[in-house]
Amino acid sequence: MQRSDFYYDLPEELIAQTPIEPRDSSRLMKIDRESGEITHDRFYNLCSYLRKGDLLVLNDSKVFPARIYGVKQGTGVPAEFLLLKHLELDTWEVIVRPGRRLKKGARVDFSEELTAEIIEVKDDGNRIVKFTYNGVFYDILDRIGQMPLPPYIKEKLKDKDRYNTVYCREEGSAAAPTAGLHFTENVFRSLADKGIDTAYVTLHVGLGTFRPVKEDNILHHKMHIEHYSIPPETAEKIKQCKQNGGRVIAVGTTSCRTLESAADESGNITSGSADTGIFIYPGYKFKVTDGLITNFHLPESTLIMLVSAFLGRERTLAAYEEAIRERYRFFSFGDSMIIL
Repeated sequence: MQRSDFYYDLPEELIAQTPIEPRDSSRLMKIDRESGEITHDRFYNLCSYLRKGDLLVLNDSKVFPARIYGVKQGTGVPAEFLLLKHLELDTWEVIVRPGRRLKKGARVDFSEELTAEIIEVKDDGNRIVKFTYNGVFYDILDRIGQMPLPPYIKEKLKDKDRYNTVYCREEGSAAAPTAGLHFTENVFRSLADKGIDTAYVTLHVGLGTFRPVKEDNILHHKMHIEHYSIPPETAEKIKQCKQNGGRVIAVGTTSCRTLESAADESGNITSGSADTGIFIYPGYKFKVTDGLITNFHLPESTLIMLVSAFLGRERTLAAYEEAIRERYRFFSFGDSMIIL
């Protein structure tokens, strides 16, 4: 299976640069998984496509302002850190710029409260750094940091909260689980009124989610590793939903990957925490996921490959062409689809 099998031509003006207001006014494309039939709607009508007894599984990970700017001690050279992964205590894996100036032992000041020392240079060029600070680390980041928006977003984000879901709780993502950005309290109320339940998993989204597939044969692509956790309550809700004939609907590719990583061959979910590098592409047999809510993804990305595994490659590309004709907004701040 070739990377080019998942290519489509997107006009640049359809890449959403800013979030829409209100969140739930984004467009919603409903796709019938069996027939491929398409319905155009708005996200605030989501519950119209769901049934009493269905269960939505959402990723409650929270994006933190992971991009910080400082100066190298002794030289005053400007430095940029992008925090990727919390390793232990005050130690993180980061991407740095300019890399040639920031070698092992270099120290960078970000504010009067926050300093970092580079303690290791990894083979891939990332750094392991140790932070020293006065106060609460995440509070400092909230004051001085910027949201790590994807490279295709050129507009400056005016409100940091708009790159997080309204239900985010667990800090740790470097990118948003964007399918959840459309949800509002009004949407949750309409779901509850119809008897549609919700449950939460946590998968901290890394910047690897934007890493392009470079191998022509996608089977040679090496997936990034992300950490997830599933609470016992969520595992029990999924079990009960299945037993009662309801549908388990993953909100976003991250929730879907979490569920499929944690399930056994019979579709039983075990609570707990683990790392996953699952790569879902056409031919994959879904064990838990009965429906998928997702945004419109980059050409040739692992995300469009996952959607193609769930809907079928031809129907996925046909839906994307329909979205382009209808002038949908694409990518992180774009519109959404639900596949049932």
